[in-house]
Amino acid sequence: MKFGTSYNTAHFGPDPEHLVAFARQAEACGFESLCVPEHVVLYRGARIGPFELPPSLPYLDPLDCLAFVAGATRRILLGTAVLLIPYHHPVILAKRLATVDVLSGGRMRLLTVGIGALAGEARAAGVDFATRGRRADEAIDVLRLLWAGGEDGVGHQGEFHAFDGLCSYPKPLGGAGLPVHVGGSSRAAARRAGLRGDGYFPGGRLDARERAGQWELARATAAGAGRDPGALEYTRWGAVDLTEDDVEALAAQGVTRIVVSPGAAGPEERLDELAAFAARFGLSS
Repeated sequence: MKFGTSYNTAHFGPDPEHLVAFARQAEACGFESLCVPEHVVLYRGARIGPFELPPSLPYLDPLDCLAFVAGATRRILLGTAVLLIPYHHPVILAKRLATVDVLSGGRMRLLTVGIGALAGEARAAGVDFATRGRRADEAIDVLRLLWAGGEDGVGHQGEFHAFDGLCSYPKPLGGAGLPVHVGGSSRAAARRAGLRGDGYFPGGRLDARERAGQWELARATAAGAGRDPGALEYTRWGAVDLTEDDVEALAAQGVTRIVVSPGAAGPEERLDELAAFAARFGLSS
């Protein structure tokens, strides 16, 4: 089992010293990865399910945040959970992601993308909310096309993007592009993971039966598309007080990575929670 952690500036605040201390503690404790979320903009009345989001929540730009973290760490993998891919132009996004990967020494390896749940956020980004799923599919394809393309350039004619003869350098380290995990809480997200994803990272507000059904759907969709369902990674959120029995139960469900986030309000207490979790599961740097 792999163990990651997350840092949500909307909850913990955008203080750069606290962010760096958290990332360094996670790395020192042996966590595999650190991920951050995204909201481009908020507004009064914005809701995700039953939860209203205060408009003043300080979400940092995730890729700028990860670049900052990369400069303060050496080993920990960098990720998003989730990056709202329909609101990014994929040609620009391909360059930004490759830049973070190159400058971090090949650590931008847990990119998880989602389609967003706030109609007002889509409008602010100039995106028709109803098209965001199709935009996500096309954007993933464009990212991979640009990363794989050589000096002769690549072309694409799609519903939302069209170009010809483009070259995007530098490439992510290793030359194979970046893994793209799919996040979400819907069967459409599970199918997207099976068709295009390197893994599935479902949301936290699903009951056990629906969660299991979505994972099986992702695997079945991969198999139906001629892809290896066994190659899909399965990431889940977990509480920082997980027990060994909890982890064994998740592993039995096919989970390959658990991402935990401390619940403490204070920065020092959050560092203590990371250390306690790492000691409980024998993580090492």
